[in-house]
Amino acid sequence: MSKKWMSGLLALTLAGVGLAGCGTTIDQNGNASTGGNADGQKELVISTWGFSEDFLQESVFQPFEKEHNVKIVLETGNNAERLNKIRQGSTNVDLIYLSDYYAQQAIDDNLLEPIDRTQLTNLDQIYDIAKAPNGEKYGPAYTVAQLGIAYNPALVSGEVTSWSDLWKPEFANNLTMPAITATAGPMMIDAASRVAGNKEFNEDAAFTQLKQLDPSVVKYYSQTSEYVNMIGQEEIAGGPIMEMYFKDIQAAVPGAKFVTPSEGAYAVINTVNIVKGSDNKELAEEFIDWQLSKDVQEKSAKAKVDSPVNKDVVLTDEEAQGITYGADIIENLRKLDMEFVNKSMPVWTDRWNREIGG
Repeated sequence: MSKKWMSGLLALTLAGVGLAGCGTTIDQNGNASTGGNADGQKELVISTWGFSEDFLQESVFQPFEKEHNVKIVLETGNNAERLNKIRQGSTNVDLIYLSDYYAQQAIDDNLLEPIDRTQLTNLDQIYDIAKAPNGEKYGPAYTVAQLGIAYNPALVSGEVTSWSDLWKPEFANNLTMPAITATAGPMMIDAASRVAGNKEFNEDAAFTQLKQLDPSVVKYYSQTSEYVNMIGQEEIAGGPIMEMYFKDIQAAVPGAKFVTPSEGAYAVINTVNIVKGSDNKELAEEFIDWQLSKDVQEKSAKAKVDSPVNKDVVLTDEEAQGITYGADIIENLRKLDMEFVNKSMPVWTDRWNREIGG
């Protein structure tokens, strides 16, 4: 046996070991195939936020693994970090969870695979707002929450019922608002336009209204923890917040209230999509359908992890506390046009920094 032949065999063997360790399997002819592990299972790589991981492993990921004989591998991080990995091609993600704002960026950059909606058997059971938040070609929303107002009644005289109440003297010098770069930032630009009396969005009116509000703002928050700390220390009376975080506010201020404004709360939409070029498209579609199922949606809602979009989920009043639940709320949420928002954000951000929060 020649040394040259032995060297080639050794190189092939080492390459096979390296590839198998990376989730690539080698068949008996030495051909590499991706999407599996050393045990012969397929691997489904999912990019997500990383919160409530213990619950998700036990109630969502592991049952799917068992039923489909698949190994789920997670990549975690915030929206921007994870989307940038996809842009850079530095990850082998099959399926990605993103807010509708970031999902639109991924669509604009041609990073997402069209969905075969005929494979989503649970699609008819979810609310219309969740079916195609970024268009029919792309993934549905698996949860829809609301942006409303939380406040401490001990620091505000009278009831808070609308977005316009934020401009009242009760909130003078004790208000927080989301930063322009936060998920809720564009929503508050739209809200300001509506408070100014416009049925159609008016940018100039919105910024005029926000400039009037600016002296009352103690801080423009980027993280929920900032809001919780401020309201807990009575530095603020309240401000806009996503309902999913209200339990943290209540822990700091037991008497705090959450309000769905009379003009309508804003839809906070989280989507699940398939990444362009995935070798596991059909399996990814099966997972999306699993995520929309009544069983998974009900468990997530009862655990206070995600607000359900499946209309067949029925909760008691106690189970519904702290989550966005029910047709009367969800069907009246105001949804922003994320394609318009993405195109407008550079101008809005520049104007915000110059005129308001710079």
